[in-house]
Amino acid sequence: MKTYSPKAKDIKREWWVIDAKDKTLGRMVTQVASLLRGKHKPIYAPHIDTGDYVVIINAAKVKVTGKKAEQKLYYRHSGYPGGLKSQSFEELLSKDPVRVIELAVKGMLPHNSLGRAMFKKLKVYPGNEHPHQAQISTRRREGSAGMRTTETEEGETLQKEG
Repeated sequence: MKTYSPKAKDIKREWWVIDAKDKTLGRMVTQVASLLRGKHKPIYAPHIDTGDYVVIINAAKVKVTGKKAEQKLYYRHSGYPGGLKSQSFEELLSKDPVRVIELAVKGMLPHNSLGRAMFKKLKVYPGNEHPHQAQISTRRREGSAGMRTTETEEGETLQKEG
């Protein structure tokens, strides 16, 4: 029996909306990275981009545990001698909440051209509004007892063990 390798025509991309309000940053971002990679699909292959589009809303309301808000630092370098800059989580969240989530997701994706292609399918918005309403076919909600609840366009509610 040969190993199955998905073709481009076999890949069906869905749009997921995830509300980041009062969610823990790391736990939410691991789910997002998994959706972007396509690991939730039976046709997953690590060398092919089989992932879905993900829209994250309310990025400004994401939480972190412990003292990370004050102690977690984000670094960047200008390229010049002595050009190392740092910002705390609180500072970056207040200035650019989208960047906090983007940096967290980017670190969980492959660090190559495949990861960059996956990252392009991530859309993050600081507030409740987003311009992708027409594309959205499913909306992910947290179900009870490990169940994943999915709503289709027609309003049906589907549940999967997750």
